[in-house]
Amino acid sequence: ISNTLAHWLTSCLPLFLVAQILAFILIFRGPLLGALLLSLLLGTPALSVIGTFGAALTVGLKRGGLLLSLLVLPLYVPTLIFGAEMARRETQDYQTPMLMLAGITCGTIALLPFASAAVLKANLR
Repeated sequence: ISNTLAHWLTSCLPLFLVAQILAFILIFRGPLLGALLLSLLLGTPALSVIGTFGAALTVGLKRGGLLLSLLVLPLYVPTLIFGAEMARRETQDYQTPMLMLAGITCGTIALLPFASAAVLKANLR
């Protein structure tokens, strides 16, 4: 979990900060900017945890990079879809994608660390 937190702090938090600057340059105002930033805050922890799970799956392989992308990219798709849908909606009607994104994030944070630990134990045998 500490590696996942370190990954989120070093890659996703700067992305969140840069997104604010770029949104200002692209003239995102009001609720659209709020939805964009909220979708980043809700979605990026799930992406970090899913990436940690994928890394645990391929930790013992010599050429695990391609396999990692094949395993992890389908797991990223729901998070990316709901995050993009939340940022796309210009009105305050982004409650459904926000709840789905929060559910995905909570589910991945609750389940995937245990799955990663199990996979790492299996790789050690």
